[in-house]
Amino acid sequence: MSSQPHTVLPWVVRRIGLPLLSLRCPDCRSESATTGEGRFRVNANGKLLDVWLLVCCVSCGRTSKLTVHERAPVRTFDPAELDGYLANDPELVASVLLDPLLARRNRFTLDWTGAWRLDIPPESLDGAWPVRVEVVFEDPVPVRPERLIARGLGLSRGEVLRRIKCDVPLRRTTSAGFTFIVMPAD
Repeated sequence: MSSQPHTVLPWVVRRIGLPLLSLRCPDCRSESATTGEGRFRVNANGKLLDVWLLVCCVSCGRTSKLTVHERAPVRTFDPAELDGYLANDPELVASVLLDPLLARRNRFTLDWTGAWRLDIPPESLDGAWPVRVEVVFEDPVPVRPERLIARGLGLSRGEVLRRIKCDVPLRRTTSAGFTFIVMPAD
């Protein structure tokens, strides 16, 4: 990166809703499902609990279950977590849904289209050059830095490749924070 003095701008990628699930419906063969209001189903079998996250097909409305815990002893649950499952806590729904182990176990991927936004401070780039931007992700939203920067700065992707010095590959998807420097236009 540059050792020159520069203006530092913070950008934040925020989740504005739950992403859709790319999951095939057994009834209508649609590829999208939603968590809707985010509901859990907890079933007790003696001293063992099953916990599922309920999802609905966006095409036909069929409800399916994603396994969160299967035949887990009741004593292994944190009481606050168990209360969250029983109360359908929205934050617990989000954290469970965003867990990569749940996605792998239940064979789905997340479709983040329309479920996130980029918050940029109102400062303009007319000040001192170069400008350093620090991008922070509040949730693991997968984006290509090249597209995110083009969207945030209103530049073409070709111009992004010419004017941006970045600590991560611009064309590789990331969901972790990164920093880049915007060089002045020639």
